[in-house]
Amino acid sequence: MAASVAAAAVRLRRALQRSLSTAPSAVPAAAVRDAFLTFFRDRHGHQLVPSASVRPRGDPSLLFVNAGMNQFKPVFLGTVDPRSEMAGFRRVANSQKCVRAGGRHSDLEDVGRDLSHHTFFEMLGNWAFGGEYFKEEACSMAWELLTQVYGIPENRLWVSYFAGDPKAGLDPDLESRDIWLSLGVPASRVLSFGPQENFWEMGDTGPCGPCTEIHYDLAGGAGAPQLVELWNLVFMQHNREADGSLLPLPQRHVDTGMGLERLVAVLQGRRSTYDTDLFTPLLDAIHQGCGVPPYLGRVGVADEGRIDTAYRVVADHVRTLSVCIADGVFPGMSGAPLILRRILRRAVRFSMEILRAPPGFLSSLVPVVVETLGDAYPELRKNSAQIAELVAEGEAAFLGSLQRGRRIIERTLRRLGPSDVFPAEVAWSLSLAGNLGLPLDLLELMLEEKGVRLDSAGLQRLVQEEAQHRAPQAEPAAEQGLQLDVHALAELQRRGVPPTDDSPKYDYSLRPNGDYEFGTCEARVLQLYTEDGTAVDCVGEGQRCGLLLDRTNFYAEQGGQASDRGYLVQVGQQDVLFPVARAQVCGGFVLHELTAPECLQVGDQVQLHVDEAWRLGCMQKHTATHLLNWALRQTLGPGTEQRGSHVRPERLRFDVATQAPLTAEQLRTVEATVLEAVERDEAVYVEEVALALTTRVPGLRSLDEVYPDPVRVVSVGVPVAHALEPASQAALRTSVELCCGTHLLRTGAVGDLIITGERQLTKGTTRLLAVTGEQAQQAREVGQNLVQEVEAAAERLSRGSRSVAEARRLSKDVGRLTDTVDTAVMPQWQRRQLQTTLKGLQRRANTAIRKLEKGQAARRTQELLERYPGAPLIVDTVSAESLSVLVKVVRQLCEQAPSTSVLLLSPQPVGSVLCACQVAQGTTPTFTAEAWALAVCGHMGGKAWGSRVLAQGIGSTADLEAALHTARAYALTQL
Repeated sequence: MAASVAAAAVRLRRALQRSLSTAPSAVPAAAVRDAFLTFFRDRHGHQLVPSASVRPRGDPSLLFVNAGMNQFKPVFLGTVDPRSEMAGFRRVANSQKCVRAGGRHSDLEDVGRDLSHHTFFEMLGNWAFGGEYFKEEACSMAWELLTQVYGIPENRLWVSYFAGDPKAGLDPDLESRDIWLSLGVPASRVLSFGPQENFWEMGDTGPCGPCTEIHYDLAGGAGAPQLVELWNLVFMQHNREADGSLLPLPQRHVDTGMGLERLVAVLQGRRSTYDTDLFTPLLDAIHQGCGVPPYLGRVGVADEGRIDTAYRVVADHVRTLSVCIADGVFPGMSGAPLILRRILRRAVRFSMEILRAPPGFLSSLVPVVVETLGDAYPELRKNSAQIAELVAEGEAAFLGSLQRGRRIIERTLRRLGPSDVFPAEVAWSLSLAGNLGLPLDLLELMLEEKGVRLDSAGLQRLVQEEAQHRAPQAEPAAEQGLQLDVHALAELQRRGVPPTDDSPKYDYSLRPNGDYEFGTCEARVLQLYTEDGTAVDCVGEGQRCGLLLDRTNFYAEQGGQASDRGYLVQVGQQDVLFPVARAQVCGGFVLHELTAPECLQVGDQVQLHVDEAWRLGCMQKHTATHLLNWALRQTLGPGTEQRGSHVRPERLRFDVATQAPLTAEQLRTVEATVLEAVERDEAVYVEEVALALTTRVPGLRSLDEVYPDPVRVVSVGVPVAHALEPASQAALRTSVELCCGTHLLRTGAVGDLIITGERQLTKGTTRLLAVTGEQAQQAREVGQNLVQEVEAAAERLSRGSRSVAEARRLSKDVGRLTDTVDTAVMPQWQRRQLQTTLKGLQRRANTAIRKLEKGQAARRTQELLERYPGAPLIVDTVSAESLSVLVKVVRQLCEQAPSTSVLLLSPQPVGSVLCACQVAQGTTPTFTAEAWALAVCGHMGGKAWGSRVLAQGIGSTADLEAALHTARAYALTQL
């Protein structure tokens, strides 16, 4: 056995070194990655799994996948679908794409400042689930790979282990210590550390355990050791409970992670990860494209002009941008997309401000990233054109914002005094959260260069106000409901309780009259759970609980479809209903949430009834969602990809990746395409097939999800067997998808589909909202009624208005109609058309108002000029329908009589008095229009505002003569 191990290690090491060069230090990164995977696959029987997308799969706690273990969380938590491939994982290995930018683990601010931090990196890892192997095997494999395959000298490696935590009642991990000693590691190079360094936790709660780390000594015996962490081996054996306590895990797991970049640096004899072949092609391309001095690896004060810092930032960030965009995360305005937008703008800033790169330079680096990483991650090659396009667009947009931002900053600074701080309101409008999207660190740097401080306190206040404003507008988070934790799931498995048989949820049929018939389901109560997850044998009246049955016809929320609702009754006691609020699936067990009206206990026989209207609504929306997905691909092209969906009885939501926002005509075409399929009343075929049979079907729609095996295939109009034939093109011509949801049996029951809403979530991702059936018909009627109202408003506008009041009423009617169109449930394509029409009508209405006001003002002006020929002061009352008309009269008077100062009052039917005034050219500096208006409006108990030359205001008085006397007296004291 030992001889075979040694022979295999020699072969691997020779292959590693032979791949590109005979010099070990020149071993390329690709060969290092391949050797890791080959070692665990061929030598230790691990299954190789592809890297998950950097978009977290069903994990709202993460912005990005930031560790190799993320995709295996369902295994650690015991929630994995027992029919899925993942449930069968025992030994696996992979190289996982990771992004640490934003959120709990973020290296964004450190990138560029040192020689090791990255926002994107690759994590090499091997896992053993359910006790397949544990500490001894994991340590031995790691030591074998590092020393025998990669050839790292043993005297350069140090290890650390968990020293224990008396406060938590955790003993030292002496088992790991002894394993390292038995492998020949000298006791002097075996170190112990506390929980901060050597106890790993997934989060505030969940699986966790001691870890042992392998470190590399950069000094190599020349002086004091300089240790860098190389590999972290985590032994999952505890669970952190909600109360902070630790309990043993039902099953133990091994979770290891080794950063490829750092390993490559060690094997290539480099002090910095940026000096390896993962980065040198990018650094060379930056040097050639920008004309700056070559990269020298300097940091801190030695990095004059921060040129090397900029090299590192740009190289790191373009890798992150490329990987994220390839996985469908596009720069946007919130969450992970906002972080990516910040990374893009940060890269542009460093390339433009420091490297003096030409416009469009950043996107020119994308092919270098693709060439470096494309073999390991094919999605980079597949999406290279889109990546370059989005980076170029983002760069161009930011450069435009930067130029506008500079002008706004200069204009603002001209108005500030020597000791003034830069206004928070202006900074907010310039920031990522505001209009222009300048990163705050760039904004602060630009102000610092000009010796100006930013009002940071005021800016923080605006940030908090914006957060409070956004909170009510955010989609309400789904209520968590009762859950089975890792201990409850393990106990069920220990007792041999089989997963819930939920196949009855698919037991429904179509009657000849077109109605659906849903059967009942009889089941036995296997377990009851209190709200805190405690298993109990019975519950009493009014108690909220979770109910586990041996079988169910309730659909548990998954695959984007809402959970069923309904009720159950105890067999033989049909008059007491137990309402079921929701059903959730966890590790193959379906938990029903209900409040018991009376006693219920383990062993009871119950009969389940789903809410038929609710279920049918979900079925309509889910089948409509498949048709919508297909219609979008027919309209926009086969590259159109689903990004997520959710269906409830009242509406469906569908997120789709698009190159550009949908036009009104495209939306209309998509609706028409769906309606054609509905009107054909095609059969919907559903069949369970082996997952492997679906992988080679051209055009088959699937998402980045873990599917069960066998998997349900839903095909519209074409039998599943025909759609899956090797030569079949059916999936390109109709809707064929992998889906666990409940569907209509024929498309005709969808009735109709209307897309009622559409907005961009991020650049490249559009969210559509749609309704079906009667709701769609009502939306069509609303749309037609609004079309008629808009046409009537256009007709009224064409006839013209005889007075300002009439024109203003028409303008308000157009405004109210605009608000109605903006919020009505109606076809989105029609909304877009009406919004365009209404904008035009509003402009025409405003033009008509201005024209009428100007004519009215001209008449009043002429009357006053005739009444006060050549007078240096005019103080009088006139009839004016609005303050804007009164201001126009004042301005026209002063244009025609520049040496005249004018103040006019206009009593209104509602009792208020309008005021407008302008002082003549050449008056004394103390005579200002604003002070004049304040004096008069103050006399009338009102307010005024304006400038030195022109002002306006409003008040209320029954004695106009007294107000006019005040106006004349004030002016005469100033003239």
